[in-house]
Amino acid sequence: MLKDLPLITDPNLIVGMEHAEDAGVYRLRDDLAIIQTVDFFTPIVDDPYTFGQIAVTNALSDVYAMGGRPLTALNIVCFPIQKLDRAILREILRGGLDQMRAAGVLLVGGHSVEDDEPKYGLAVTGVIHPDKVLFNRGALPGDRLILTKPLGTGIAATALKAGMADPALLADAVACMTTLNGPAAELMTGTPDVHACTDITGFGFLGHALEMAEGSGVAMTVRAAAVPFLAGVRPLAEQGIIPGGLIRNRKFREKQIDVAPGCPDWQIDILCDPQTAGGLLIALAADQAEGLTSRLRAAGVAAAAIVGEVVAGPAGTIRIV
Repeated sequence: MLKDLPLITDPNLIVGMEHAEDAGVYRLRDDLAIIQTVDFFTPIVDDPYTFGQIAVTNALSDVYAMGGRPLTALNIVCFPIQKLDRAILREILRGGLDQMRAAGVLLVGGHSVEDDEPKYGLAVTGVIHPDKVLFNRGALPGDRLILTKPLGTGIAATALKAGMADPALLADAVACMTTLNGPAAELMTGTPDVHACTDITGFGFLGHALEMAEGSGVAMTVRAAAVPFLAGVRPLAEQGIIPGGLIRNRKFREKQIDVAPGCPDWQIDILCDPQTAGGLLIALAADQAEGLTSRLRAAGVAAAAIVGEVVAGPAGTIRIV
């Protein structure tokens, strides 16, 4: 839809709407640029405080994915004030504020409207050096792919709605969705020869990896057994307890994916599972991959793993082995 509209151009616009990047970037001066992003959604967990934490974690992630530091934020709130207790809204905002405080982000205001369904998120402004912006394109043949969080939060949320979620799985999913990508991003930006990065959200691992492959003009090989996922999502996937977004993701990308014989269907489903506040997908030089993975794990990013590599081949395709 937007591609049909005339876009405003500016020589200081480093990242705009022309590519499927995680955020916009605008140069203020030779050594400073701002990163801007916005994200909000409906509750995916029952506890309002936790929902607030998750929404903030998700919104900040786009800044981290570009190598930046989030600085300020504006609340975006939709709430049925005539139908739900104001205490629920207070808990959502308290959870969000606590998460912003943990990230070192300053809340400077916001806007609210009355709506039939609660929604919450942020408009975020971050900072970065113009020469250090990471894009979701730029991966090179020979690069290794690192994923920093396990997959499966979409399946876990679907199980919750169906009343089939194991408490241990929910606890793991919440822990994943409330873990900031800041520490991982800091280690990533301190590592030489990082060529591309994106965060894994609604398009699922394969969708976002394919965006990177398309934008970089490369192919990828993904080792399915190396991809971390939440304990407990496999039996749910095998039973078909999966979100509609997963089905759409898989159908949309199926022609770009080549699955090796013996790779089970449930594993492909998990790779297509839409994530909320997912991890970073990093493409970097092969000789840096083991070192960064070790540093991530030592810093508490326990699920960090090398999950594949960038190869020469038909642009925007992935071989799953």
